[in-house]
Amino acid sequence: MNLSRVALAAIVAWLAFCVVGYLSHAILMKDLYLAHSLIMRPENEANGYLPLAFGVALVAFFAFAYAYAKGYEGGRGAQEGLRYGVLIGLMLVGFSVVWDYMTYPLSRTFFLTEVVDYIVEYAIYGMIVGTIYKPRPQSAARL
Repeated sequence: MNLSRVALAAIVAWLAFCVVGYLSHAILMKDLYLAHSLIMRPENEANGYLPLAFGVALVAFFAFAYAYAKGYEGGRGAQEGLRYGVLIGLMLVGFSVVWDYMTYPLSRTFFLTEVVDYIVEYAIYGMIVGTIYKPRPQSAARL
């Protein structure tokens, strides 16, 4: 495993997460969040948690990239990353988004938008990791 490439892939995917997440949630889904504002933290309070959220997301992207590298099967990076990202997106939908929909009074539109968003976003992040990660050549691999 090439840990320096795992780290680079994690950092680049996290930077993309910061940009894509902002575009997706703060711009494209802004009206949906406003429509659900009564069940959410006030914006100024939520913003106080941003350093924690971004820090934990960075740690998660190291795990994301590491898991990709552990399961790397030698295929084309972007294609393998796309499949991996969609799989992770589907897992997150099943482990989190559906349960949020069950727990909180979210509209069906918000729920379905989040389902699509998670799958598309994580497909993007998977493609980034897949494009950047390259295993060590066999001759340079540690024994």
